[in-house]
Amino acid sequence: MQYALLFYETDTSFAAWDHNPESDAYWGAWKVYVEDMLASGIVRGGEGLLGPQTATTLRVRGGQNEVQDGPFADTKEQLGGFFVIEVDDIDTALAWAAKAPCAPYGGVEIRPTLPQM
Repeated sequence: MQYALLFYETDTSFAAWDHNPESDAYWGAWKVYVEDMLASGIVRGGEGLLGPQTATTLRVRGGQNEVQDGPFADTKEQLGGFFVIEVDDIDTALAWAAKAPCAPYGGVEIRPTLPQM
């Protein structure tokens, strides 16, 4: 079964990406995690995302486009990236999600993907 692992991070972790002494540790942890996932052969796709300040949200209301700079949700955590993995069951997906560097301070949403048509 395929699952999307959606990685949510705090504003603090997004800030750690740039010109910060903690940046090397941040990216080092993600490098190890990504390499482990790729080596396991379970990855079917995925991407990291630029920070939420780069987002644009579109809603169509009454036939009109409403465009908003930034993410729609006003939350303490923002979507930082995702992988689509193929594993046998939810327990295996949960085990991979628990290894994500953002799990201790952000969160990982695990969601089954729609079946292929």
